[in-house]
Amino acid sequence: MTYAFMIEPQHYTPFENDEELIEKCQEWGLLSGKATKLKTFYYKGNGLNVPCTIIGFVDHMAAVIQLDNEQKHCIHPSYLKEMQASSYNVRSVTGAGAEKGNEPSAASNTEVTPRTEAVSVADPLSDSNDIPSDLNDMDIDEEGSHSGLKGDPDGLVEEYVGPQGGTSSEAKPKAKTASKAKSVKIDLPEGKVKMTAVVKEFTTVPNHFSDNDDEVIIYEEVAITEPERVEIGEAWSSHSATMKKQELEVGDVLTFEAKMIKKKLTRNPVPYKINNPSKIQKQV
Repeated sequence: MTYAFMIEPQHYTPFENDEELIEKCQEWGLLSGKATKLKTFYYKGNGLNVPCTIIGFVDHMAAVIQLDNEQKHCIHPSYLKEMQASSYNVRSVTGAGAEKGNEPSAASNTEVTPRTEAVSVADPLSDSNDIPSDLNDMDIDEEGSHSGLKGDPDGLVEEYVGPQGGTSSEAKPKAKTASKAKSVKIDLPEGKVKMTAVVKEFTTVPNHFSDNDDEVIIYEEVAITEPERVEIGEAWSSHSATMKKQELEVGDVLTFEAKMIKKKLTRNPVPYKINNPSKIQKQV
């Protein structure tokens, strides 16, 4: 049996191992910070109550799950978290159509295009190739396109209102800097590569789906060292649990393996993102 409401991802990043999946589930609030093993998750939307497997992510606001019929489906992590509550079905029934409000049918949904337009209006630096990190914290393809999903049964579009831009006088210098950063096109490798970087700054960016801002690290002197050397310049990554274990300070020189993608940091002219760093070492 196939489910008509399913949103199949066109592009997504699969988890390489259970450790990476556990860390991401902790970041999404699906597991406690002390969890060391996975648990069974359930999908309870569209009249279903079935086990599902989290197999990857499109970005920070779209996890990819697989149901018992092996169909893949995109869902907001916060919505999946709500489904794990034992009282979830009760709320849906007594809420007089609450589930319909949270999960509109694919036939009547807003397409992804309006959200893209909202981003470009709110942030003068955004363009068709730049996705703000509030939608992140995850992988997208090199062209910067989002998941390309039709329909939105799990609330992936309507809630996002976009970052609020500053005054026009503030926006102009930033736009000039961003334009300068884009003047040299860099062909990024598709998989993980060996890299080196220097910690430049610790900062936060807004997350409209959480009470707390997202912590990020900005790096300078970033370069791919293998398979061939490519100078990147500045890049950023999430300040995840893995990075916090390193007890980093400004000026630390790091070597690691990671995937580099084109993804601009919200309200900052940093055009590239470091995804899923591993084998991290600090140079003494």
